[in-house]
This record gives sequence, structure tokens and C-alpha cells, in this order.
Amino acid sequence: MSGWRPGDRHPDPASMLRVDQAGEYGATRIYAGQLAVLRRNSANAKLIQRMAAQEQRHLARFDSLMAERRVRPTALQPLWNVAGFALGAVTALISEEAALACTEAVETEIDRHYQQQLDQLGDSDPVLSADIAEFQAEELEHRNSAIEHGSGNAPGHPLMTAAIRAGCKVAIGLSKRI
Repeated sequence: MSGWRPGDRHPDPASMLRVDQAGEYGATRIYAGQLAVLRRNSANAKLIQRMAAQEQRHLARFDSLMAERRVRPTALQPLWNVAGFALGAVTALISEEAALACTEAVETEIDRHYQQQLDQLGDSDPVLSADIAEFQAEELEHRNSAIEHGSGNAPGHPLMTAAIRAGCKVAIGLSKRI
């Protein structure tokens, strides 16, 4: 198993699938909250609609892998349903730039999280690794698009993104186990 060294924890693909599916589900809920608030024909709403479609595809893939591998979803999914939608709606109510700052913050953490998973997996699960690598690249595109479209102009950008990133870290930690 490439990437693994004595003393390292063995990768846990079931836990990875559980947390990744929860994260993609949460992302679809964030975007749903944002789209419920934003003007439908604004340029940023159209950008968010494209991102939401990719997140839906990621979610469908993780749902499929979980069913194939008989991995249970997180018990916290009802919480992520409400929290994700609320986060999306609140950031969009603040401003379009705040909605984009939310994307920037979430995708920054997801990039870090996916990279840790790829490092842990090494070549032990090529199917899961390939999906994670593909989705990681798309999440980075989302982050970069958010930045290009003005996420840094959001009111309280440093505080907002730090708070959202901290929330992501907590959600990731909880969804791995519960």
C-alpha cells in the first residue's frame, strides 16, 4: 500500500465515504439556500447554479458508492439539511459576495480534507481515490470562481470565512463517526 508507513493509521474508506457524502449533501443544501434568496437571473446565481449541479453529481456518485459498499450515512444528515440551507440563505441575504465567500471558505476546507484522504488512501482504493481527485479539482474550480467573482468583497470577509471554515472542520469530524 503506497503512502502508508508503519505507525500510520490504515485508511478507512467507509468513514471517508460517510463524511464525503455528508459534505456533498451539505453543499447541495448550501446552494439551495443561496438560490432560494438570490435573484434568479443574476450572474452569480447562474454561477452558483452550475456549481450546485456539480455538487449534485458528486452526491449521486457517493450515494452510489455507499450503496455498493453498504456504508451507512451519517446520522447527522437531518442537521446538515437544515444547517446547510440556513448557511446558504443567510450568506445570500447578506450579499452575493457573502454567498461567494461561503463557497470560498467551504471549498478551501474541502480541498484540504480531500487531500488528506488521498494521502491516506495511497493506492489502496483506486476507485475512491479517482473520484476524490476528480471532485477535488472541481471544488478548487468552485473556490477559484468564487474568488474571481468577488468573494473577497463580502462584508467581514476574514471573520466570515474563518467561522465557516471552523464549522466545516467540526462537521467533517462529526460526520466521520456519527
